[in-house]
Amino acid sequence: MGDEHRVARALLDRQARTYAEEAGIDLIDRPGPLYQLLVLATLLSARIRAQVAVAAARELFAAGWRTPQAMEAASWQERVDALGRGHYRRYDERTATMLGTGARLCLDRWHGDLRRLHREADGEASRLRRLLTEFPGIGPTGADIFLREAQAVWPDVRPYADRRTLAGARRLGLPADPRGLAGLVGEAEFGRFASALVRVALGEESAGEVSRTATVG
Repeated sequence: MGDEHRVARALLDRQARTYAEEAGIDLIDRPGPLYQLLVLATLLSARIRAQVAVAAARELFAAGWRTPQAMEAASWQERVDALGRGHYRRYDERTATMLGTGARLCLDRWHGDLRRLHREADGEASRLRRLLTEFPGIGPTGADIFLREAQAVWPDVRPYADRRTLAGARRLGLPADPRGLAGLVGEAEFGRFASALVRVALGEESAGEVSRTATVG
């Protein structure tokens, strides 16, 4: 096994969960989990620590708002309060509004089913990004977050590596291009690998520790 493969394996061994999994999303290609991923991507898009966004998502889901219907039915104040319980306080009021508006858009435009969005884009990443950015709070960064995680259940999107994924790869001395990275892990592992590389880019995982683990292994 080459050095790059060892580093990739060490990273996967150290970082077992994607952000979606950490937020309690059982990601499958069904309307509910895909909508929950959209909510998580909205929260992660703000300039706030990823762990705070994940905690806020868990609070929203614990309140029962795992579908666009439930999210829209919740009052604005209820959404604000749930975000506050997750310590998502700097952006709570604005985000509570965006979540309500986004839920309505999901229902009106996609009948509550983001698989329709996937089909309309024919699985093309550029078209998916454009359609996703129609949701309030989902800019290019949010679309990247969504697709980075969704590639686990949308194989036609793989290998999807956004700028943060590639930044993490550079810190580890790995190829800074999606195809090069895809050659280091199994196809089904790439989504988790991309998420783990983001943790390196954000400083949640130590590049030095990963490299040392790879050397010892």
